[in-house]
Amino acid sequence: MEKLTHTDDSGRAHMVDTGGKPVQHRIAVASGRINMLPETLRLVAENMMKKGDVMTVAEIAGIQAAKQCGSMIPLCHNIALDQVKVTLRADDDGIAAESTVRCTGRTGVEMEALTAVSVALLTVYDMCKAVDKSMIITDIQLIKKEKHDIT
Repeated sequence: MEKLTHTDDSGRAHMVDTGGKPVQHRIAVASGRINMLPETLRLVAENMMKKGDVMTVAEIAGIQAAKQCGSMIPLCHNIALDQVKVTLRADDDGIAAESTVRCTGRTGVEMEALTAVSVALLTVYDMCKAVDKSMIITDIQLIKKEKHDIT
């Protein structure tokens, strides 16, 4: 088994020292979805939810969450993000979310991308829960993680 980076030789958790790593362009893309009743989806699409514009509020919540990831996940680094993009789109069964996070730094931004999607979907849930108790958040996953040397 490969050595875990977030544990020391005695197995205790610690924050990884990224000081010796090169500064690179980094990108991560994550996705997820929330399934809901057709009537709930109609209310969202027609902007008829009492709490407001579900899709826009959720996208903004996802961006905010990515910027706070280091405060929420104990061993994450605080990273200066270059860009966070969160997009939601309705489909037949609910709403799909995707986030793209970019930075120029010494560590990846996959946790920020996953956090953005998670919080965006939680925001949809919060804004729609009064009319749909059957919603299910599912399939949150990292789609892509890349790093490129700065030239």
